[in-house]
Amino acid sequence: MQRALVDKLKESAQSVLPIGLIILLLHFTLAPLPFGTLMLFLPAVVLLILGMSAFTLGADMAVMPMGELIGAKLTESRNLWLMILISFLLGLALTLAEPDLQVLTRQVPAVPDFVLASTVAFGVGIFLVIAMLRILFQVRISHLFILTYALIFIVAAFTAPEYMGVGFDAGGVTTGPITVPFILALGAGVSAVRAGRSTEEDSFGLCALCSIGPILAVLVMGIFYGPAGTGHAFETPATADSIAELAALYAGGMVGFFLEVSLILVPIVVFFGAFQVVNLKLPRGQLIRIGVGLVYILVGLTVFLTGVYIGFMPAGTYLGHTIASLPYNWILIPLGLVIGFFVVAAEPAVHILNKQIEDLTNGAISRRVMMLALSIGVGIALVLAMIRILTSVEIWYFLLPGYAVALLLTFFVPQIFTAIAFDSGGVAAGTMAAAFLLPFALGATDAVGGPLLLDAFGIIGIVAMMPLITVQVIGLVYQIKLRRAQAAERKRAARETFEKENLEIIDL
Repeated sequence: MQRALVDKLKESAQSVLPIGLIILLLHFTLAPLPFGTLMLFLPAVVLLILGMSAFTLGADMAVMPMGELIGAKLTESRNLWLMILISFLLGLALTLAEPDLQVLTRQVPAVPDFVLASTVAFGVGIFLVIAMLRILFQVRISHLFILTYALIFIVAAFTAPEYMGVGFDAGGVTTGPITVPFILALGAGVSAVRAGRSTEEDSFGLCALCSIGPILAVLVMGIFYGPAGTGHAFETPATADSIAELAALYAGGMVGFFLEVSLILVPIVVFFGAFQVVNLKLPRGQLIRIGVGLVYILVGLTVFLTGVYIGFMPAGTYLGHTIASLPYNWILIPLGLVIGFFVVAAEPAVHILNKQIEDLTNGAISRRVMMLALSIGVGIALVLAMIRILTSVEIWYFLLPGYAVALLLTFFVPQIFTAIAFDSGGVAAGTMAAAFLLPFALGATDAVGGPLLLDAFGIIGIVAMMPLITVQVIGLVYQIKLRRAQAAERKRAARETFEKENLEIIDL
């Protein structure tokens, strides 16, 4: 276990340090942070590395085994209604425990946190059921994407514009460090029991479908929940003027988030405990390992969220506001490309997904290729988001063409790449997007005088959209190369056969 923790520390450091260095570079060049904000940020870098390490180790020990076991048992039971009920309840519990969603709801005005979180959780529950039924009944996933995204844009035409960006942001953050490992493992467990020809393809697409539910749910909520009072007041970033204040802020954050994470993990623990008594009946050793993993998750998330709220969010808000206030604020566009390229590496769920993709494809799609595709996609997404902030162009003009291209590609790309691409979109828009990119966008929008709810929100949705295109383009290139290789192999085989036949004629 000690070796595993050291490996996780190395991975986390490689993820967090690039964005930390970018923030420090901006501090020493374009936008010097106030001393108090800088002092809050520096410990946050260390906390993010420690928290992410503990969390990902806990996910390996507890969340993924729980998901695989529950998925396998549900499928073996052959009870369709039990699977529907359990999947829905799991979707609710996992989403309410998702730290990314907690980060987002606290930044959305007018709608109470619990109302927004419950709406999103309901959407995830419904679509997790749809995702499981898709595996059982072998529905082509690209057809589901086309149908559901068409429905999304139809509903969006009738909802309040203020909820458009919030809805797509909610879909992006839902698939975060709690839900991704569990949902992927759940799908792998169901697919393994089915043992059909499409087991590999079935393992992907669940996260993508679960990202659709929150978008629809929030847009429907926007039809009935009026946007009155949705003005967003810009908040001055927190600072610490002394060591005592810094210590008090972090200590208060630790206590508050420890209690919060404990409460949101309770439904998962109770649910798994009931499943263990009734169905699983795991041996004591395996239960102890899962219990230790849950403790790692509790400690890791507490530390991670404390660093995010106390250190990263104030720095992001201040940097966005200061840079957008410059006479040459167009620099936000190339800066967005650089930040986007590196920030995706700081998403814990991205590494979980990339590893599982490499394992399930036997290295045909490596982690390096996936990370490059995601980095390029998120970089382009932030360029589009910065253009939108500076010009105040409606989000429709970005999302509608983007999803049209992504859905068009599904007709030409192998099914597994489509599922992986749509999974990657939701996963790329996770904790760091909600904790750093959204505050950065809020600060920049406030500085240029745009409507914050209309122009700043939606940045996570755009981040979630671009990997759908870049990953599928990789799939298209992969398919073209594969076909060329197969054609070359057929020509080589035909040539060898021809030469062999000629030699036989000569011998005669």
